[in-house]
Amino acid sequence: MPQNTFDARIAETYEEKWPELFEPAVVDPAVDFLSGLAGADAGPAGTGAAPAGPGATPSGSGAALEFGVGTGRLALPLSRRGVRVHGIDLSTAMIAQLRAKPGAEHVGVTVGDFATTRVDGTFALAYLVRNTITNLTTQDEQVECFRNEAAHLGPGGCFVIEVYVPELRRLPPGQTVHPFAVTPAHLGFEEYDVAAQLAVSHHYWTAGGQVEIYSSTHRYVWPAELDLMARLAGMALHERWAGWGREPFTGESRSHVSVWRKPAS
Repeated sequence: MPQNTFDARIAETYEEKWPELFEPAVVDPAVDFLSGLAGADAGPAGTGAAPAGPGATPSGSGAALEFGVGTGRLALPLSRRGVRVHGIDLSTAMIAQLRAKPGAEHVGVTVGDFATTRVDGTFALAYLVRNTITNLTTQDEQVECFRNEAAHLGPGGCFVIEVYVPELRRLPPGQTVHPFAVTPAHLGFEEYDVAAQLAVSHHYWTAGGQVEIYSSTHRYVWPAELDLMARLAGMALHERWAGWGREPFTGESRSHVSVWRKPAS
């Protein structure tokens, strides 16, 4: 079972700590991208829609399963687009924040490890965003995550991951740490263990003369390794972009949005 680092302290201040993630300029392109795969215009993927059930919205032709649904940053607006959304999350504190928001009654939620937890129904789309795949800190867990989502998808269904490209090129010889956030209110540092393929994210927030510290361990993963995990789960790469706006993915891209598709038959 992965470690749950999203406790009540983090859950209750999640939007305050990462306000940029909730900006419409960040949320809207992701919701556009995902709703296109889950909805009526998704082509073969649309055939994977699950029947309406508890927590489903009354309209929409597709169904989506979010691994690591958190506070509903994407699940809620996607639900408002008419997509039937179900989420899996290990953190009951994050789910409590989701449940307190308007429209949460239309989003089904299951508490559990998304690498292994199964839910009822078949989905047109499964997705995992904002580097959440790296919360699974072993290769075995990440492989099981792909197998789990493939088991939930209908024929032609799609699995989407948004994750950063490991930034090892930013490390000079002998250095293991680089900053990824430097503002008056937030300092963030990534500490790499290259031999173990792990990275520890260290955060320091300042407010009211107080310093809050938070660290979490992640297994960084390369695009090609994710493609292999998808193949092991019976899927193939369908498209890869540098962002939700379908910007071209290049050797200089610092993140990617990748879509793997399950065979239509």
